[in-house]
Amino acid sequence: MWSAVVAGGVAVVFAGVAAVPAGAAEGGVSFSRVAVNGGTPIVIGVQEEVEVPAVFRMTTTLKYDSGPTVFPYRGKPDTGDTLHSSVITSDCKVVDRAKGICDFKEWLYIDPRSGDFGNEDAGTWKSAARVFLAGDAYDTDDLNLPVQVKRATRVTVNASPEPVAAGKTITVTGRVTRANWDTHTYQGYAGRTVSLQFKAAGASSYTTVKKATSSSTGALRTTVKATGSGTWRWTYYGNTTSGAKSSTGDYVAVR
Repeated sequence: MWSAVVAGGVAVVFAGVAAVPAGAAEGGVSFSRVAVNGGTPIVIGVQEEVEVPAVFRMTTTLKYDSGPTVFPYRGKPDTGDTLHSSVITSDCKVVDRAKGICDFKEWLYIDPRSGDFGNEDAGTWKSAARVFLAGDAYDTDDLNLPVQVKRATRVTVNASPEPVAAGKTITVTGRVTRANWDTHTYQGYAGRTVSLQFKAAGASSYTTVKKATSSSTGALRTTVKATGSGTWRWTYYGNTTSGAKSSTGDYVAVR
């Protein structure tokens, strides 16, 4: 993926798959206090560009031409695939001028509509940091920090009848779907274990009542006895490639 890195009014364009240029420098730069998306998975849908915040500290007394960046990659930091369509890095917030210590904020953008973005991009990525130095050199550090990238899920719910007599049966249906980055649509997610949860009227939290498995089309269906008024929802807790998601709540009054 081609990426534009912008900081301090300077833009540098580089390729996600690039050869190490002559004169590339290693050493003299270190990165620390790195956090990408607050340490939580990056969950991406099918249309909207996702903004991923990051923070890090860079220590160097070397001169650099453009703002440093932290980015997810697969393969090798300098020759593998990177996962972003653009990156914006803040100016240096000086921590110690004599030692060259700066704190940075960064906003990394991922567009699921990018031509080379697809379902194979879900899963675990590594992270690296890079700064372009004076004299057409650069320094890249492997941060040994995993970044989880997941396909977004959606969950719906419908509980009926509404209202219902105490002791009668409530049928709760719904559907769980998952983002398909190849077709840019949400498709039924089969074979998922999804939790049916209930929040009694006046309560502040949900409790899991039972679990159901989605059908070949992602459909959910189960029955429960009406014991009191409250709100029903489905919750899918996700997996290594799919994000967690709860449906909205459906309130059922018990007479």
